Amino acid sequence: MKPFDFVRVGSVAEAHGALIPGAAYLAGGTNLVDHLRLGIREVERLVDINRLGLTDITELPGGSLRVGAMVRNSALAAHPVIRRRYPALAEAILSGASGQIRNRATTGGNLLQRTRCVYFQDKTTPCNKREPGSGCSATEGFGRYNAILGTSSACVAVHPSDMCVALALLDAVVVTEQAGGERRIPFTDFHRLPGDTPQHDTNLQPGELITAVELPAPLDWPSTYRKVRDRASYAFALVSVAAALDVKNGHVQNVRLSLGGTAHKPWRAEKAEAALRGRPATAESFRAAIEAELEGAQTGKDNAFKVPMLRNTVVAVLEELRDGTTAQRRAEGGAV
Repeated sequence: MKPFDFVRVGSVAEAHGALIPGAAYLAGGTNLVDHLRLGIREVERLVDINRLGLTDITELPGGSLRVGAMVRNSALAAHPVIRRRYPALAEAILSGASGQIRNRATTGGNLLQRTRCVYFQDKTTPCNKREPGSGCSATEGFGRYNAILGTSSACVAVHPSDMCVALALLDAVVVTEQAGGERRIPFTDFHRLPGDTPQHDTNLQPGELITAVELPAPLDWPSTYRKVRDRASYAFALVSVAAALDVKNGHVQNVRLSLGGTAHKPWRAEKAEAALRGRPATAESFRAAIEAELEGAQTGKDNAFKVPMLRNTVVAVLEELRDGTTAQRRAEGGAV
């Protein structure tokens, strides 16, 4: 590890002032410190923001909720308001990482996780995210975890977060502070698809600091999160689904679907949502809707299994929500 400056700050203004070129904010450090140790990231200065506070979960007028950027993942998942009003979010957080990591990781930091693509983390291989213009080793290499939606010739890596898939479902808003004041970013606009610039994961500006995530008033229809992975714990998603479903008189009145393990960003399945509204709440309708979403999927030799896996997971999750068995599962000892 190369030497760098370390600065602790006590206000957002101090944080902006301390962020020299080549500096980075340090919160929980569960991702950034790994990258420093692996040598895939170098910094001139770490700006420790742990003294900024930003640890409150506050109910706002109209039923929305403001979550400070420094709220730890474990505290967010355990919060009674989150468990009661936003169960899919609690389920998503609890399905990620280990208890020790969730105790350290922060809400803002979770949004800034970088891909776990094996080539991104291996300095001996070309990677456009790590070294723009060097090439994408994953395209022809080991591709089991590669994206199937929104890819480009420059990058086929997937976003690793579980929590972010649920936040996309909830239409969350990311609140930031720039030198010029506050900015509010709709969650589905926060992360980027790779295009020709896969080194940029988000639409944050240089020096912009995440201060909070706001959750709109909760949906009054059931929601859940399901993750499919190679092993039961400490594994990233092969595919994941956050879903909410409103059924009346046997027909879908409204639906939301967000997908993980499939794209460079949490993927809001807007085509599937549009295809389902007003349709009979049947397995056939659910399957046709996700098939419409997957029409543009691009797969390689190692990840073609993700298409049927995602289709089957979406259908199973929507059937569970339709039948009301989500609440039963939770009452019998589920994650939330």
